[in-house]
Order: sequence, then C-alpha cells, then structure tokens
Amino acid sequence: MSLIKFLAAALGLGAVLAFAPAAQAAEPAKAKTAAAKKTAAKPKAVSAKSKKAAAAAAAAAKEPDPEADEPDVAEATVDEFSCEMGNKVTIYRNAGDEGHIALRWKTRLHRLTQVATTTGAQRFENRLYGLIWIGIPSKGLLLDSKLNRQLANECRNAEQNKPAETPMQAQAPGQTTAPAAPVTGAPAQADARPVTK
Repeated sequence: MSLIKFLAAALGLGAVLAFAPAAQAAEPAKAKTAAAKKTAAKPKAVSAKSKKAAAAAAAAAKEPDPEADEPDVAEATVDEFSCEMGNKVTIYRNAGDEGHIALRWKTRLHRLTQVATTTGAQRFENRLYGLIWIGIPSKGLLLDSKLNRQLANECRNAEQNKPAETPMQAQAPGQTTAPAAPVTGAPAQADARPVTK
C-alpha cells in the first residue's frame, strides 16, 4: 500500500505542478483585468476633473480682464515713438477714455491705466505685466517694474523730434522788430551822457 500511496501522492503532486503555472497565469490575468478596470476608471475621473478645469478656464476666459486682455484699438489715435537702441513704442489713445492707453511693446499690445503724479508727468501702469510708461513733454520712458529695469528710453514721437524754435524763428516772415520804446520816467539815452563844456 505504501507504493500505491506513493504513486497517488506523486500523481497528485504532478497534477498540482502541471496545473500551477496555469493557475498562476490566471491570477495575473485576473489582476491585470482588475488593474485595467481601475485604470479605465481613473481616466474617467481625471477626464471629469479636466472637464471641470477646462470649464472653469473657459468661464474665466469669458470674463474680461482689462490688464491681461489686448485692448481694442480700432478707433484710437496712434502715436509712434522711436527710442534709443532702435526700439519702437506705439501708443493708442481713445478720445473718450483719458484714463487708459494701449501700448504696443515688441509684439504685444498692453492696456495701461493712468496713475496720478505730483510732478505733472503722465504715468500709466499695467500691474499684471509690470509695465510703466512715463511721458514728459520732451520724451517718454518705458520701465519694467517686475525686473526693475528700463525697457526703452529717450522715446520721442514726430512732434518731439522737431527742433525747438528760437524766438527769431517764431516771428512771422516779413515782420521787423521795432526798437523798444523807453520806459517813462527813465532818462533818455542822450541825457544819460555826461555833458562837456
């Protein structure tokens, strides 16, 4: 009987060993199927989150942000400035909106808001991008407040590039200057000389 028990045990062990790789292969297949179901469920959750994020971004994009959005310059007057080092700045002004300008720097159009100054200079800022435009009668200056540096200096438009008129040039052609009349009460020039006898 011991031989029969031995053969039965060997056959049972052989059967177990023969079917074990199939059972192990079935377990990873089940695990892979379960993992595939989980990953298939995750993209749905991620896509739902991404859909919500995309919807929020679209809603935010619909709300106008005056400092981030490019301004409309269809009916604006244009003032082009030539700056040192070959830089160009273009300013667009709307007659109905004195508190804002649109400024083209490089390829981007920015909306700047006027800031009050005590010096009388025109100062416009866009805090989002850090741009500051300062305009004085003789020139303009563009600054980057985030990097603390000048972007463009000595910016002049066509009016500022004209040479300044001297008083003689301001006189109308053909007009001659008459000698100034003496101030009353002051002695005439002839009386101012000493009299010799």
